[in-house]
Amino acid sequence: MSYLDHTFAVILAGGGGTRLWPKSRNKTPKQFLKLIGNETMMQIAVSRITKIIPWERIIVVTNNLYKDEVHKQLPEVPLLNIIAEPLKRDTALAMLTGALYAKSIDPEAVCINLASDHIVTDQQEFIRVMKHAAQTAAENDFLVTVGIAPNRPATGFGYIKIGDDLMKLGQGLSLFKVASFTEKPNEATAKAFISTGKYFWNANMYVWSSGVLQRAFQTHMHTMYELTAGLEDLKGQKFHEALPAIYDKAESISVDYAISEKATNLVLIPGDFGWDDVGDWKVVYDLEKKDLAGNVVIGDDATRKVLAIGSQNNLIHADGKLVAILGVNDMIVIDTGEILMIIPKSQSQDVKKFVERLKEEDKKEYL
Repeated sequence: MSYLDHTFAVILAGGGGTRLWPKSRNKTPKQFLKLIGNETMMQIAVSRITKIIPWERIIVVTNNLYKDEVHKQLPEVPLLNIIAEPLKRDTALAMLTGALYAKSIDPEAVCINLASDHIVTDQQEFIRVMKHAAQTAAENDFLVTVGIAPNRPATGFGYIKIGDDLMKLGQGLSLFKVASFTEKPNEATAKAFISTGKYFWNANMYVWSSGVLQRAFQTHMHTMYELTAGLEDLKGQKFHEALPAIYDKAESISVDYAISEKATNLVLIPGDFGWDDVGDWKVVYDLEKKDLAGNVVIGDDATRKVLAIGSQNNLIHADGKLVAILGVNDMIVIDTGEILMIIPKSQSQDVKKFVERLKEEDKKEYL
């Protein structure tokens, strides 16, 4: 059997996306929205990895609130492969749970961890890199991360610095030792990082065998290891029934803080396949097709109604009513029926301030 016969995809679909408010909300987080093209972000992410992994080895880790929506959008994924987290506990427990579920099916399981809301423009290169990452994880005692080759001094991402070149993987790919992590640097620092050629974006795109990950938790997060010990021995529904007691006691911590920044066997494979995190409305604007005036119009085709006169370089989301703009440039206009948001495109990163204010004022109906 090939290493690919033991490879699973663990798709994280827990929620979030406050910078894409008011479309991305608690009841409809961004992975369930059609922001780029005619499929939802999650459907795009999963169909991408099915080029090398069959549906029966796709595992989706989501929030209990979204289990039905995941099943509705991904009917090809076996229902038992949808892990509904009873509580939010961040990525460390989510990834460990996904890996242990894969191990309950196949003791030699290798897991490719992917987000449900990322964009990749070069699918062929993505598949090539993922195959090398899975093979590296299957044949070595490594925790593998795929670092994204940066194309701009982004301040919203973490950065990973590479150290020694460990081995050549073929076709121009190398495997590097990880030297350090830096969380969301300022623009000047990000520019300095990129100029060295030794820094990559951290996309939380991890690939590892379930056994190697389990040993990493045993070393670096022993309490979580003890909480989940034996979970991989439970089959089917019994696995799911054991989760509430575990999640109730578990710490909420990211996999970066829990494992990645402590592990001595973490390695990096560079990925240059047109990756982006659709993190705010300007990214949606940049990725979507523009009309002759540079405007982007999104929304359900059946209800799309926009009248733009003398207006350029705007992103407009129409959701039923006619949206009419005149002499408006470089703006984001999002209509959801119950919420209308209008902001300068240059301030798209600040949308989360609306969410913060609504939380302060306890206006939960808008979150």
